[in-house]
Amino acid sequence: MELTVTLENPQARLKLFGPSDRNLKLIRESLDVQIFARDGQVKITGSAQNVTRAAAVLRNLQRLLGRQDHLTDSHVAEAIAEAARDGQAEVGDVLDVYTPGQIIKPKTAGQKSYIEAIRAHDLTFCTGPAGTGKTYLAVAFAVTLLKHQRMKRLILARPAVEAGEKLGYLPGDMQAKVNPYLRPLFDALHDMMQFDQITRFITNDLIEVIPMAFMRGRTLNDCVIILDEAQNTTVSQMLMFLTRMGHGSKVIVTGDDSQIDLPEGTTSGLIDAVKRLAGIKGIGFVRLDKHDIVRHKLVQNIVEAYARNNAESQR
Repeated sequence: MELTVTLENPQARLKLFGPSDRNLKLIRESLDVQIFARDGQVKITGSAQNVTRAAAVLRNLQRLLGRQDHLTDSHVAEAIAEAARDGQAEVGDVLDVYTPGQIIKPKTAGQKSYIEAIRAHDLTFCTGPAGTGKTYLAVAFAVTLLKHQRMKRLILARPAVEAGEKLGYLPGDMQAKVNPYLRPLFDALHDMMQFDQITRFITNDLIEVIPMAFMRGRTLNDCVIILDEAQNTTVSQMLMFLTRMGHGSKVIVTGDDSQIDLPEGTTSGLIDAVKRLAGIKGIGFVRLDKHDIVRHKLVQNIVEAYARNNAESQR
């Protein structure tokens, strides 16, 4: 992500930057960002989260210079620490979405681990049965980042794979054909934003909800990218999707590996990726189970019944 900060008082830039740009070096090293100062502007590049924090540090130091004549290393260190605390508060257990009064937070230990994994990694895989909040929490986390301007865009993708039907046999144009497969993503968004706001964000390209096939050939920077129902991707499709990831982006891949609708004999891209990428630094893996189901209490019983039946049929 790249962000340009305009100085409130360019004449005080030497005090703000410190001797030999010492203060900028402290910010750069502490937050792992690149800082380029020219005239009355400072350009910051790096991960979205760190760029946002670095910009907050500069704003705080400028306010401090309005009350006193110089800055010390301690002033800079405290501004950096304060920005880090504020960043953690923005994305904590309670996810801060747009809908007033809507409180979204993890309800189980597994869901809390899921949120922590998303926060700590640029790429997170989450598998588990229906009703565990895989997609819902991912969308809520992404909307929170969008609201706090820590990401520029939100992209929600889903493979258009179904049980027993082919898209070509369905009536209507391509948009009409794929809309049913994207509906669950819109349902999650509607809990977190007003309808007119969703429409406006989609029109302005801040939110994009698309079939996964439409991702080919793109590089996506400074975005949250969510792939839902990933168990229905092939190995080559998963590779295509994962290589769309650009600088400053965060990718979340969710799926239920017990509900694969691919043709018989086709390897699921999700199952393959979890095995193939295990152990790579920077990738988070979360497995939710029946204890994390937060839908109607009958859903847990249904999942358990089907799991028992599958186990018995494999004996």
